[in-house]
Amino acid sequence: MSGRVIVVGSVNVDLVARIERLPGPGETVTGGTFARHDGGKGGNQAVAAARLGASTAFVGAVGDDAFGAEARAALAAEGVDLVGLVTLAASATGVALILVDAAGENSIAVAGGANEGLTPVHVRAAFERLEPGAGDVVLVGHEIPTLTARAALSNGGARGATTILNPAPPTGLDRSTFGLADLITPNRGELGALVAAEARRVGRTASEADRPERAAATLLATNAEGSGVRTAVVVTMGQRGALIVPAGGGVVDLSAPMVTAIDTVGAGDTLNGALAAGLAAGLGLEAAVRREVVAASLSTTRAGAREGMPTTSELEAFPGS
Repeated sequence: MSGRVIVVGSVNVDLVARIERLPGPGETVTGGTFARHDGGKGGNQAVAAARLGASTAFVGAVGDDAFGAEARAALAAEGVDLVGLVTLAASATGVALILVDAAGENSIAVAGGANEGLTPVHVRAAFERLEPGAGDVVLVGHEIPTLTARAALSNGGARGATTILNPAPPTGLDRSTFGLADLITPNRGELGALVAAEARRVGRTASEADRPERAAATLLATNAEGSGVRTAVVVTMGQRGALIVPAGGGVVDLSAPMVTAIDTVGAGDTLNGALAAGLAAGLGLEAAVRREVVAASLSTTRAGAREGMPTTSELEAFPGS
């Protein structure tokens, strides 16, 4: 029997402007088009997992405003269990301001709103009702307070669930948090930031020239500061695919299929949700990562963070899946 995916993270409304090119500092670029989408890394990851057939629950917070009601309704329409989604009085729902250029690259600024009010108490209350256990996957994002992310990883792991940390953004994360995760899923930039922060804490200089497998090994190792990631670091490499760096050695480099990218917003969220869904379905790590890379690639062929997230039938019909 398949386990569940329980996502602990953010939910936002995305305000998206599509323009010819991303502006530089102090520059105004005109001629764009505007659209509004449901978003937030946590909400997106929950939708990605649900569309791939996983029984999915979401733990997060929205404000008592119109955006909050829309965000809740959008998740419910995807079949996501919302027993852990709280509405915070006198709070604004999170909003992301997103610029997308003609090549599909993006720049994002987030006003966290209610996401910043999600507490360890909320997480523990949700877990008491959801009762995660062996076979389940707890996927934790970092667009919520670090203490809350830490509580989710700790409680999920203590109950026997597989824990995944998506360190986006990486600021404020150290071994006291990522050392609680079975898997961590940074992109190249996030990996570099985590390794640089580790180096500063132990008083050495991190080399930006470190290959990703060497940088990932830093997060897996146990040192005087504490334990490392338990099972593997999955480095997401954009168009190049993903790199699995397991604690036991034996790096696996998985390439991404060639697609024509229209919008890369949400690709990382698709990847994380697909990984959690694959593991919850009983796939081994390499098979789950291979499937997630295809799902993320497919998601870039449509505009919008959630609009491109594939269903199981779409993923299975896609070449290379």
